[in-house]
Amino acid sequence: MDMITEILPFLIPLIIVEFVLLGYTLRHIFTHNHYKHGNRTVWLIVAIIGMNFIGPILYFILGKEDA
Repeated sequence: MDMITEILPFLIPLIIVEFVLLGYTLRHIFTHNHYKHGNRTVWLIVAIIGMNFIGPILYFILGKEDA
């Protein structure tokens, strides 16, 4: 129990950033129709399953079409 209370101050901001990034990614996926690779369904699956930073980052690197 001591270990959890020691790392909790570092974990809470990380979790908040993770959910904000996921929310922004999902919003972007739902509001845009064109992607570099794949389609909306593929990127939704990648973003949700790879929720811990990897999915949203992969979307913005590989899937988001340049404006």
